[in-house]
Formats: sequence, C-alpha cells, structure tokens
Amino acid sequence: MNTVESLVLVLPEILLLLGVATVLIADVLVNGPQIPRDEVIHGHDQAPEQAQKINPQWLALAALVLPLAAVIWQSGSGTRFGFAGMFVADALSDLLKMACIVAVGVTMGYAGGYARDRGMARGEFYALALFSLLGELVMISASNLLVVYIGLELMTLSLYALVAMRRDHTASTEAAIKYFVLGAIASGFMLYGMSMLYGGTGSLDIATISHALASGTANRTVIVFGVVFVVAALAFKFGAVPFHMWVPDVYHGAPTAATLLIAGAPKLAAFGLAFRLLAEGLAAVQADWQQMLQILAVASLALGNVVAIAQTNIKRVLAYSTIAQIGFVLLGFSVGAPGEGLVQAWGSSAFYIVSYVLTTLGTFGVLLLAANKGFECDTLDDLKGLSRRAPGLAFTMLILMFSLAGIPPTIGFYAKLAVLQSVLVNGQLWLAVVAVMLSLIGAFYYLRVVKVMYFDAPANQPALSAGEGVRALLAVNGAAVLLLGVMPGPLMTWCGNAVKQALGG
Repeated sequence: MNTVESLVLVLPEILLLLGVATVLIADVLVNGPQIPRDEVIHGHDQAPEQAQKINPQWLALAALVLPLAAVIWQSGSGTRFGFAGMFVADALSDLLKMACIVAVGVTMGYAGGYARDRGMARGEFYALALFSLLGELVMISASNLLVVYIGLELMTLSLYALVAMRRDHTASTEAAIKYFVLGAIASGFMLYGMSMLYGGTGSLDIATISHALASGTANRTVIVFGVVFVVAALAFKFGAVPFHMWVPDVYHGAPTAATLLIAGAPKLAAFGLAFRLLAEGLAAVQADWQQMLQILAVASLALGNVVAIAQTNIKRVLAYSTIAQIGFVLLGFSVGAPGEGLVQAWGSSAFYIVSYVLTTLGTFGVLLLAANKGFECDTLDDLKGLSRRAPGLAFTMLILMFSLAGIPPTIGFYAKLAVLQSVLVNGQLWLAVVAVMLSLIGAFYYLRVVKVMYFDAPANQPALSAGEGVRALLAVNGAAVLLLGVMPGPLMTWCGNAVKQALGG
C-alpha cells in the first residue's frame, strides 16, 4: 500500500485531528481569553460562557461528524493495512470506532449544562475529550506495539487532564494525582511487557509476533514473562481486580462529565487493544493468558459486586459496578479454543462491552441532568423521590439499572446470556455458575437505586434545569437499551461477524 492509500486509511483520524485544531483555534480567536481562575473560584462561574460568541460544545460535536462519516464510508472494505503494516482497518475496528465516536458525542451532549455550571465549558475541555478519542481510534487500529503505545498514551494523558480540569476542587485534584501515578505504573508494565515480546520475537509488528509464536521460533520463556506484564497493564486499563484501585477514587473525585469520558469510550478502546494483543498477536500462547484472565474475571465479579453493596455514593456504586461488569467481559476473553469457539467468545465480549457502554452513557447522563449549579447528584440520597420530581428521568434510570443487573428484556440481560453461553460452549461450567451467583448478589445494589427513586420521600434537592434537547437524548439512550434488549439479534450478529472477519474467518 502506497502513501496515499495509507493516508486514506487514516482519514478518520486526520479529520478528527483537524477538528480538534478547529475547536482550539476558534475558541481562542473568536471567544478570546478566559477570565482568571481566581474569579471563577469566587463565584463568577458563568462569566466565561456569557462572553462566548461561539459555543465550543457545538464545535466539538460538529468535529465528530466527518470522522464518523469517514469510518462509515470505509466500512465493508475488508481488512486493510497501511504504513508498512503498522495500522490496520477491519470490520472490528469499524464497529469500535463508530461506537467510540458516538459515545464521545453523547457524552459531550450530556455534559454541556454541567460543564457550564462549573466553569468548565471552555475549548480545552472539549479539545481534551477529542484528543482522548483520537488516542482511542489509534489504539483500535494499531498493528504495531509502538503505535499501540502512542494511542494509549494520547488517550490516557488527555484523561488525566480532564480529571484535573476543576483545579479549585480538591477531590478532582486528588483523583487526578492517583490516576496519573497508577496510570504511569500501568504504562511501565505495558512497556516492559512489550520489550519482552520484542526480545522474544525480534519484532514490534503484531502479525510478525503471531507468526513467530506459531512457528516456534520465539523464545517462549521470555514471551510468557512478557504476557504477564501485558495482561497486568490491560487489567489496569479495564479496571479489573487487583488493578482496580484507581476506579472508585477517580470516578468519585472527577467531575461527573470527566467520569463519563473515562467510563465510556475508553472501555471500547481497551477491548480493541486486548483483541489486537491477545487474540491476534498472542493467540499461540492463549493457554497462558486465558488462565490469568479467568482469575481476574472471578476476582472482579466477586469484589465489585460485594463491595458495591456498602457504598452510599452513587458514583462509587457505579465504579464498583464497572469492576463487576468488566469481570463478565474478561470471562469471554478467558475461554475459547482457536476456531469457532474463540470467535464466539470474543464476539460475545464485544457485544457485552458495546451494551455496557450504551447503558453507562445513560446512567451517568441521568446524574449529569439531575445535577445543578452548586449541587452534585453523587449520593444515593440525592436520588430520593426522583420519580416524583422527574418521572421520565426516573423511569429511564430504572431501565438502565435493570440492564446493568441483567434483567430482561433489557440489553444487559442478553449481553450476560451471550457471555454465559460462550463459557458453557467451551466447557467451563464452573465459571458460568460462579458468574450467575455473583450477578445475583450484584442485583441488590441496582435494585436499591430503584427503591430510593420510587419509594423514598424526596429530599430538598433543587429543581431540574436540563434542556429539552438533552432530555430527548437521554430518552433515546434509554429506549435504545430497551429496544436492543427486545431485538438483540442484529447487534449480536454485527459483533460476531466483525470478530470473525478480524480473525481471518
């Protein structure tokens, strides 16, 4: 593939980068400089937004249109490699990129009012969100270990800054420091693991590494050591036990808009990263990493579901819920022999991660809409009596909680069922039994949220001020969770076919 064809292959990333530059330049040239931070601290949160001649939120949303169109235009063209095999576009990358772009767009749609109320609705907030998306797109299509690392760091460095966006907020600053320090350790794990893969195979190219392992020319001992570090780094990016320590603190301390940017699209990118490294690059040693992933999956399901019961902060509840949900994703990774078994296992995990992100967008969207200037909707008590203050919002949250709990007819039920079927097909009955039992425990804290909304007397929360457009977006989000639960077939088939084509099936 020549240079022009390679550039066409990365057209979505190029268009997104141009969009980021447009947001930053337009915000500076048209809106001008922002007021000093000390003025914001003393209560003039609205001053920057009142002076804005152009809304950076709308600019950022517009910047997503052309990259999404480019991905759709390129989809269905088979597997294509560019830049000497360092970049790959296939059916799975098309699916994950579309999902990432939509997820970030929905997040920015929810976050507009919240960001304005807290003096965050500046060009750099949306530019950092788009930069994190750019890193995610690169990760998904990386076919070389160096490109993997570039995409990973572009995403994570942007997220670190987003967590610390409210510099006058102690909890956000503390969360950003924890996230940065632990993230640096995880990046070190990833780099060390990659160096061992390079040392054992003599190549940074994922396809070459796979070929060296399959042909038996690689140093297996060195490779296995490398796999341990790579799996540990992946576990951190997913938030799996025992590399979960950052999740509850960051979810709780970060501004809710930044929390959703961490909880949504990056999980899709982490799936793409795991697929490239494990299913494609290290398939020949899958017996080694599957055993590790089974341990991580069970530990995540157990700790996430049990510890969530004791939480009173809704963002921490959702953080431990994330840990438990990731346990289900890892179950799909941890089973499946080469062939149809592997396709079914990874296909079910792809369906699960897409359904989880869709549901997570809605749950944090409810928290963003229920928040107000000077009021953070971040405890269970803040949701008391929500059904009387905002019946539509409460009903949407009910659907989303049912989905996370795996109650039919929501998409979450069929996502769990798909993973359990792949586990049973591959002869791991004990894993399926453990997952079901731990999911029953997890249903308690999801139903507790419903109980608080519908059966507790409302506290003295301020009136909701969300606009009709954002409410409509949330309604569509909730309807999608329900509709895809009633008709999960098309999305399941799409995910399964994407994995099959990516694996060369």
